[in-house]
Parts: sequence; C-alpha cells; structure tokens
Amino acid sequence: MRKKIYLILIAVACTAAAFAQSGTNSPYSQYGFGVLSDQSNGFNRGMNGLGLGSRAGNRVNFINPASYSAIDSLTFIFDVGLSGQNTNFKEGSRRINAKNADFEYATAGFRLFKNLGMSFGIVPFTNVGYNYTSSQLLNNESLVRSNQSYEGSGGIHAVYIGAGWQAFKGFSIGANISYLWGDIERRILSTYNDQNINSLSKIYNLEVASYKLDFGLQYELPISKKDKLTLGATMSLGHSLNAEPSCEIISRNPGTNISDTTKYTVGESVELPFTYGVGIMYNHNDKLDLGFDYSLQQWGATSFPTYNNGTYISRDDYFMDRHKFTFGGDYCSNKNGRSFLSRLHYRAGVSYATPYYKVGEKDGPKEISVSAGFGIPVKNLWGNRSMVNISGQWVHSSASGLITENTLRINIGVTFNERWFMKWKVR
Repeated sequence: MRKKIYLILIAVACTAAAFAQSGTNSPYSQYGFGVLSDQSNGFNRGMNGLGLGSRAGNRVNFINPASYSAIDSLTFIFDVGLSGQNTNFKEGSRRINAKNADFEYATAGFRLFKNLGMSFGIVPFTNVGYNYTSSQLLNNESLVRSNQSYEGSGGIHAVYIGAGWQAFKGFSIGANISYLWGDIERRILSTYNDQNINSLSKIYNLEVASYKLDFGLQYELPISKKDKLTLGATMSLGHSLNAEPSCEIISRNPGTNISDTTKYTVGESVELPFTYGVGIMYNHNDKLDLGFDYSLQQWGATSFPTYNNGTYISRDDYFMDRHKFTFGGDYCSNKNGRSFLSRLHYRAGVSYATPYYKVGEKDGPKEISVSAGFGIPVKNLWGNRSMVNISGQWVHSSASGLITENTLRINIGVTFNERWFMKWKVR
C-alpha cells in the first residue's frame, strides 16, 4: 500500500510541469493576478463548482477540507482532470476564436484513522495567457503610426495537503495548507514607423513563493429518515505574499540600437484576500442533491502595483470585492442498480460572479456560467467503483464598452476509487 501511495505522490509531483502551459487566451488575464481558476474536481464541475456542503465517501472535495472525514475507510481515491475550451472574443463588429487545452488538477484522499481523513494534490490558482496587437495614428494630422503588442504568460499554482476530522456525530472540521508558487510576466512593446521616435518596452514580472491556509467545517442535520441537510462554511486567511513585483522600462533608439533601461520594484505590495464561503446541500434518499454556495473574496482590502506617468507604485483602489453565487444539483436514481442508466449521475449548475479588478476606471467583466454533465460509474473485476466525470460549461464574461467573451469548455475527470485497505481472507 505504501508503494502505491509513493507512486501517487510521484504522479502528483510530475503534473507540476503540465501547469507550465496557460489555460487561457483571455486579454482580461493581463489584469491583477490573471483569470482566477475554477478550483473544483470533476464531480462538482458538472454542478458548476458547487461543493461547500458536499460530502461523500467516494470522492475528494478539496474546496471544503471538512469533507475529508467522510472518505470511506476501505478506499484510496485518486482524481485527475483536464479540459479543452473554445472562446469567442467580440469587440464591436469584430469576432475571433481561440482554443486551449489544460491539465487541470490531480488530487488524492484516504482515511488515516477513524473519523479522520486526509487529502493532497496540485491545483491551479490563476492563469495568464494573451497575445494581441493594436495600431493607431498619433493624431488626425500625423502620418506617424503607433503599434503596440501585448503579451503575457504564467500563473500561480498550489500544492496542498489537508485533513478533516469528525469531532462528533454530524460535525466535522478540516484544514488545508498549500504552497503557492509561480511567475507572471507581461510585456508591452510600442514601436513607430518614424525612425526618430524611440521604441518603448514595459516588462512586468511577479514571482510568488508563499503559503495559503484554508479552513472548513460541515454539519449534517437529519430532517427525516430519507432527507438531510449539510451546512458548510470555509475561510481562507489573507496575508502578504512577500513578493517584489518589478517593472522594467526599456527605451531603444531604432537608428543606433542604443537602449536605456530603468527598473522599478515595489516590495510587499501583493496580497491574498480573506475569503469566506457558506453553502448548503439537501439530500433526498441518497439519490438527489440540491445545493447553494456563496463566496466572498475581499480583494478590495488588498493592493497591487501599477506603472503610470513615470512611477511604479502600489494602488489600494485596483481591486474590488468579488462575490460568487452558485446553485446546482446531482441526481442518480439507483447507485447500485442493474441498469446502466440508473447508475448514471446527472448534474447541472449555474453561477454568477462579480469582477475582482478594474479596467482603467471601469469595473471588470461580470461572469455568468452554466454547466451540465454526467458521472459514469466504472466497475472492474474486483468490484471496485471508479467514476468518469464529463461536463460541458458555458461562460459569458462582459462589461460595458469592453470585450465580450463566450467560452465553451469541456471538462473530463477520472476518479480512481481503489479498495486498498481491505483485508483478504483465504479459506
């Protein structure tokens, strides 16, 4: 069993290289820390990320570590997921499509002792990836044309380990500790068709190596013999990332190729926000789950550095609090039925989220998303049950006067549920 756990740890570690590829082409990822990743597993992606009140013995629900206490005592769970997406960008009458594929996550979970479960894994936190250009005349009377190119890449990722403990019947608490790492680079290059005007490059760099602490609790409340409610709550601590973002300004003479470089840094100017979440999940006869989640990320209390008019300083008005509302459900008519269709999980969810950053003086894009999917049980010769989770998600991001994005994303996750801890008897 220990050899298998070591193999899982190696597999999780090897997936870190896969996160080097960006999972987005959004120009909105040039703001703040980039596009915030959908931190969820395959089973709750079909419900559009719902899960603060979700607990079950056959899956890992890392968005609320209190749920680890429900992991079955005879199983070791390993969950991996990937996604592919096509995004349509619209600005005025112009439209363009972009495709991406991304390795999403790898998590594992098992029972340590009675009432105590454990999980570890690697998950994304933010994504940055864009490349576009613009061109315009300096003024109506000038023949001088200015050309700007914008390029960015990188992101922040997290490796976590956590535990969940059932303190007494119905009540569980848990915690995750994560190591955050990653780097984000953004480049802006301005050139002109006049050799007498210097080109100007702005290169922004942010390297992160810090920690993240998340806490959760769940309380199961029986309503009747066939019905119960699970209440969930989470909190993530906000703190400084101890990073020193930099801005490098390079002015180059196109005729002589002589350049002049100025570099600015702002220490202790990037932070994680305090985050709070509450959720409720209603379960009927172990067939139907219906739930609602709300989360608040207090980005408005944090700062971020920007360059403007020859200065690179930390701004307290760059971010804004982010609110997210999610409603979803899961239905399976008979998990142990003989009919294949009766064992399928049918899932759906809808979310609404406000932006966490500003674009100039405007609020960033609001986000509306809808998802639907299936959980397909897989049974092997030993009677173990694993699950293939497939879901489709449509995400609409828009703000007045800004680019509109419509993304169609396909998520595929595989949950391997193995009976590693069962004792065999020979007669």
